[in-house]
Amino acid sequence: MLQIKQNTMRFIVSSSTLLKNLQSISGIISSNNVLPILESFLFELSDSKLTVVSTDLETMMKVSMDVQSQQEGSLCIQSKVLLEYLKNLPEQPITFDINIQDFGIDITSEQGKYKIVGEDAKNYPTAPVADDTTQFNMSAAELSDGIGKTIIAVSNDDLRPAMSGVYFELGVNTMTLVATDAHRLVRCIKTNVNCPQADKFIMPKKALMQLKNNLNTSTEITVSYNQNHLFVDGENIHLSCRLIDAKFPDYKVVIPADNPFKLVLNKSEFVSALRRVSVFANKTTNQVVLDIEGSSLHLYAQDVDFSFEGNERMTCQYLGEDMKIAFNAKLLLELILVIESDEILFELSTPTRAGLVKPEVKRNNEDLLILIMPLMIGA
Repeated sequence: MLQIKQNTMRFIVSSSTLLKNLQSISGIISSNNVLPILESFLFELSDSKLTVVSTDLETMMKVSMDVQSQQEGSLCIQSKVLLEYLKNLPEQPITFDINIQDFGIDITSEQGKYKIVGEDAKNYPTAPVADDTTQFNMSAAELSDGIGKTIIAVSNDDLRPAMSGVYFELGVNTMTLVATDAHRLVRCIKTNVNCPQADKFIMPKKALMQLKNNLNTSTEITVSYNQNHLFVDGENIHLSCRLIDAKFPDYKVVIPADNPFKLVLNKSEFVSALRRVSVFANKTTNQVVLDIEGSSLHLYAQDVDFSFEGNERMTCQYLGEDMKIAFNAKLLLELILVIESDEILFELSTPTRAGLVKPEVKRNNEDLLILIMPLMIGA
């Protein structure tokens, strides 16, 4: 049995396990916090289990791990110094001895002993209360996949808060995720999610990124929400975030109802060609022109300021009138890379109307639609 001095709290933990868990939630911590204590992790010890918390007041994440301890207690530890120390420490058990009166912390490893000062856990922000919530279970893999496909289209414009997150539209048997930045839109419908009722909310980008990066995709998760917050509980991890209080634009009205021209391309060939040609595009517009004639696609880009020009041709399947249409290659590449199909389908109308991009073969239980606005040729 561990001999523990009075007024101290002790636990022993694997250095690599602690580092991995701290890194998984450290992305929540902002560099310009309004409160100094937000630069710290909250450590909560109970029943040989250590729970570590990080928050920026809008999003909170908790992660739990097993430790050797027979005590209970809590305190805050500065995140930066602890992370830097653990990154430079080989894998080994390390011992934390904490004076619960002045929050002095002794960290003992095989290499040496280190001292830092913590802070009273009473000063740490409390978690939002999960009351009056609607709850359902779903596959972590499906949620992570949906986030990954839509988050690339989230707007970074702070003046349009409704577009700074992903819009969730729940149906009895479906979950629709939508994101747009006014230049592109991604809609991903998951048809194997049993939501208890029709509902809608907007989840902020930062919380989505943290969730995607930390979900164990081989498990199920519990999603619950109320008017102001969303809560996700997974294996050893919990996230809560404040929902965006704004009205998402009516995305359905911007999706063209009739784009009659169909262009089918091999995804890997098109991505490679687009990457090569875009090297020679203007760095401000990233414009690449798609010149479609029968079964031939001509990609070209130029930067007149430097006399750069790139041209490539590839075969395609096309049903429609010959057309020249231009896109921002950088935005188009990001969108195409989320499509999980060997061939991609463009549905086009005119060079000035939005183009739709879809997988030629749909995944089971998913309907993915991507919209991208064209550029004026020569602009």
